[in-house]
Amino acid sequence: MDILKTATEWAKAEAFSTSFFILFGVMFLAACVGFWQLGKTVLAKAYIFPTLVAGILLLTIGLGLFISNNSRAKSFPAEYSKDASAFVQSEITRVEKTMEEYQTIAFKVFPAIIAVAALLIIFIDKPIWRAISITTIAMLVVILLVDSNANARLKVYKKQLESVEIIEIN
Repeated sequence: MDILKTATEWAKAEAFSTSFFILFGVMFLAACVGFWQLGKTVLAKAYIFPTLVAGILLLTIGLGLFISNNSRAKSFPAEYSKDASAFVQSEITRVEKTMEEYQTIAFKVFPAIIAVAALLIIFIDKPIWRAISITTIAMLVVILLVDSNANARLKVYKKQLESVEIIEIN
C-alpha cells in the first residue's frame, strides 16, 4: 500500500467534503437575502441576522478547512520523503486527536446545543429567539452531517495508517 497516495487521497476527500460547508454557507446567505427582501412577517424578518451569522460561520469553516486540507496534501510528499515512519506516526497522532475532538464536540456538545435550541422553540415565544434556535439547529445539523462522514473517513484512514506502521516495524 502506498501510504503517501492514501494520505493525499484522504486530504483531497476532506477538502471535497468541506466544500459542503461552503455550499450550505452560501445557501444560508441566500436565505438571509430572501428573508431581507421578501420577508413580510415579524418571524420572517427575525431570520435575517441568524441566517447571516450561520452563513458566515459555515463559509468561514468551509474555506478554512478547504485551504488547510489542500496545503496539508501538498506538504505530504516532503514530509514523507524526509522520514516515512515519522510521517505515519504523526498522522496517526493527528487522526487520534481529531477523532477525540469529534467524539466530544460533534457528538456530545452539538447534540446538547440542538436539544437546548429545541427547548427554546417550545418555551420562548419571541420571534427572534425562535429564528435563532431554528437556524442554530439547521446549522448544527449540517455540521453533524459533514463531520460524521469525516469521522468515518478518519477511522478508515487510521486503520490504513496502522497497517502500514505494523508492516514497517516488522
